[in-house]
Amino acid sequence: MKAIKIIGGLALAVAIVSLMLASLRRHPPSYDLATETTVRGVVQEVQEFHCPVSGDLGTHLILQTANGAIQVHVAPERFLRGNGLSFTKGDQVEVVGSRFNYKGADTLIARKISRGNETFAFRRASGKPVWME
Repeated sequence: MKAIKIIGGLALAVAIVSLMLASLRRHPPSYDLATETTVRGVVQEVQEFHCPVSGDLGTHLILQTANGAIQVHVAPERFLRGNGLSFTKGDQVEVVGSRFNYKGADTLIARKISRGNETFAFRRASGKPVWME
């Protein structure tokens, strides 16, 4: 009887550890053409932090739109710096990207961003990042 309890306890522990490991292996958000949309707004803030989308130090914009603020995942910081690109507070932009909810927040992975007469492409029409080519 004691052996059955020990085996049952071990089986439960293995199941719990397996579930925990599976949750750690979840795939980060990725570009989904089915959720592609266009938003317009004003850059409220430029942030750089380790990005779950690119897996690298990424540049992110907090964009104030007519419908509220949205976080925009732009590209790895090194890609922008290497191409002489930057965004600043107050920039009026139009972003084409894949919308998703991340940690309860409305979020967009940018495919292209237009500012004035400039358009910057960060992903191909397929959603594939240009920095991975």
